[in-house]
Amino acid sequence: MRPKLILSLFSLIATLQLSAQTFTAIRGSVKDNNNVPLQSVTVSLLKAADSSLVKADITDKKGAFEILCPCSGKFLLSYSATGYNEKYSSIYAVDSGKTFTSPPVALQSNTQQLQNVTVVSHKPLIEIKADKLVFNVENSINATGSNALELLQKSPGVMVDNNDNISMKGKSGVKIYIDGRMTQLDSKSLADYLRSINSNDIEAIEMISNPSAKYDASGNAGIINIRLKKNKKFGTNGSASVGYVQGITPKENGSLSLNYRNKKINLFSNLSGNLGNNQSELDIYRIQSDSIYNQHTMILNKGKSANVKAGVDYSIDNKNTIGFLVTSNFASGSFNSNGNTVISYQPTDQYIKTLVSSNYAPNNRTNADFNINYRYEDTSGKEIGFDGDYGLFRSRANSYQPNYYYGDNTFLYSIINGNSTPTNIDIYTAKLDVEQKLWKGKFGYGAKFSYVKTNNTFDFFDYTNNIPVKDPSQSNSFVYTENVNAAYINYNRSFKDKWSLQAGLRTEQTNSEGDLTRADGISQPDDTVKRSYFDLFPSAAISYNLNDKNTFGLTYSRRIDRPTYQDLNPFENKLDQLTYEKGNAFLRPQYTDNIEISHIVKSKLITSLSYSYVKDYATQITDTTNGNATYVQQQNIASQQLYSFNMGSPLSPTKWWNGYANIWYNYQQIKGAYNNVVVNISQTSDYGAYMQNSFTLGKDYTAELTGWFNGPGLEGTWQRKAMGGMEAGIQKLFLQKKATVRLSATDILRTLKFRATSDYGGTNLNIYQYGEQQTIRLNFSYRFGSNQIKGARERKTGLESESNRIKTQ
Repeated sequence: MRPKLILSLFSLIATLQLSAQTFTAIRGSVKDNNNVPLQSVTVSLLKAADSSLVKADITDKKGAFEILCPCSGKFLLSYSATGYNEKYSSIYAVDSGKTFTSPPVALQSNTQQLQNVTVVSHKPLIEIKADKLVFNVENSINATGSNALELLQKSPGVMVDNNDNISMKGKSGVKIYIDGRMTQLDSKSLADYLRSINSNDIEAIEMISNPSAKYDASGNAGIINIRLKKNKKFGTNGSASVGYVQGITPKENGSLSLNYRNKKINLFSNLSGNLGNNQSELDIYRIQSDSIYNQHTMILNKGKSANVKAGVDYSIDNKNTIGFLVTSNFASGSFNSNGNTVISYQPTDQYIKTLVSSNYAPNNRTNADFNINYRYEDTSGKEIGFDGDYGLFRSRANSYQPNYYYGDNTFLYSIINGNSTPTNIDIYTAKLDVEQKLWKGKFGYGAKFSYVKTNNTFDFFDYTNNIPVKDPSQSNSFVYTENVNAAYINYNRSFKDKWSLQAGLRTEQTNSEGDLTRADGISQPDDTVKRSYFDLFPSAAISYNLNDKNTFGLTYSRRIDRPTYQDLNPFENKLDQLTYEKGNAFLRPQYTDNIEISHIVKSKLITSLSYSYVKDYATQITDTTNGNATYVQQQNIASQQLYSFNMGSPLSPTKWWNGYANIWYNYQQIKGAYNNVVVNISQTSDYGAYMQNSFTLGKDYTAELTGWFNGPGLEGTWQRKAMGGMEAGIQKLFLQKKATVRLSATDILRTLKFRATSDYGGTNLNIYQYGEQQTIRLNFSYRFGSNQIKGARERKTGLESESNRIKTQ
């Protein structure tokens, strides 16, 4: 059955059930004893006869609530919120089909009764929600001392390979958001940026497989949103942390957060940094033509980084708020490698020569985003949001690559190269979002404009007598501009406490141009490529509550993956003497249709089955060039079909033992052709399991044990072998639970190794890579200042769909 027909049937059934039902609306508002509206108050409608629950609602940012139910008779309302005394209303008589407005309610703070008591609430480490899976990082002991990239590797259903490519549920087109804003980087630069974000700054990681039309359509695997910690308290408060990590080399990290908030102004700031080295070893065994290349390389990444975030929100009145936000990241370091490659004749295994190579590549990078935003909200439920953003990315990198050839311990010759690769990227976006109550549900619509200009320069140098000489035949500059204009509508509604529907449509019109200027002045047909295309991206989600124990869901979405900016640059980039990287100016976007069915039992056990069809499937192809060298290039080679199964559930064996378990399985079919070679692959692409355990030991001690396993899988032309990891940690609270000390160990069994093989394009490759996954981590953190809780304002900026697409050398 086609997805559109399924959605039509579900919508028809829901509409028929609604038409036979008359609803009663019960409305009201809640404030505190200072007449300030209270958000997130639980309002419960109770039968007067026995106080049994009929239905509940949560107050919005204006303290308003509305309960819709097919009911009449005598009822009362209860009001409860953390930090306030629970309150009950008088008994009211409610008539069917009419609107009843209860008198305003003021809740009394119980702060005085709790002056000497610290109230600590604990979210589960993993939360299952209807539209997403949430990994609450701040509650994880083993997350301490990690960076954001390492945390993604530990997240259920997420895979990070040796090239820092991120996939979710077997699909590689996942997009990474920070606080609802898509990061403006490709896989390499994104990985560097995520490594610079300390786990102490992260509140949670949200995994959304089928986003609604409100989100940008890019990303066929869905969205991973990293939520950073926010100020949620009145007064002046903050936190500080320091950490030490010992692997093969030592590493340090730290963060400081300072905030001030009153009824009108919210000032917030955060500063964090990382310092240290990361060492890894890489073995590549390659058979190409009649030669064997047996390469062993030691890699040392030296780096330091700092993240700065500062902003202000000002409440003009109880409906209008304006804010400014600046986030920036500064990083510098160097890539250092030393390799030894033994080259022999394959038929007889006779030794030919040895290549001794090294690569020294210093670099520095600056990211900055500037945001101005305006929010309007009234008691009718209408919300208007506007965001204007400017983002910049500046990267400066150089590389010095000496290559020395020896035969029987005798020096033969040398080839010494170098390059300079400055990159400038500027991004301008503006977006408008509106949401209001309509047709007994919520109707949203909006528009977005984005303009991106990226300027990449690649200057290649040959060294003669230690003097660099620019080679015009291997140097170029590439300018890429892209404009995307988008608009969307979205509607969601609940029916009779049984059905809920969300449906939307997004349109995106794209104009792009790539211009390559070769330093030698020689032009090629693919030096300039212009494109203009218009697409529709529908999405829908339906859920059905069969009873108190069983909920079923059906979601559908169409999405797009545009090529990264540098993947479109047709020039060759020499990574080392034997490896090249080549862009593809004619690389097309790939389109994906996703459909998923889910079943939730008792709001805990969730099982999902999904199917994805990818048109113009693009993957990295390894091919041969110049006889003994290989090059990698993104190519649209085929169509892909992906079948996925996922099951996960929180665990609670005892009062002192809680956890989460998750298993998944993905199967793919790829059919197409490349260079007259037929591609026909049908096999498992990924499967695995994840389990986390938390133990309450008493006397403010807690412990955690986490393990995960990924079975063998397929990534493009690569057959990846099984890998996994196990971690353990313990923490202690003291100083009235304001201070925390955490000690943890990662990759205890030393199993987090990447191994893969590829046999394509006349080249047989076998790769092994292992870095500093096995570590001991120690962290101290301290919270200070006011503890008066106040709901934080949501901040989502406009820099979204242009991310994950910047690529530097």
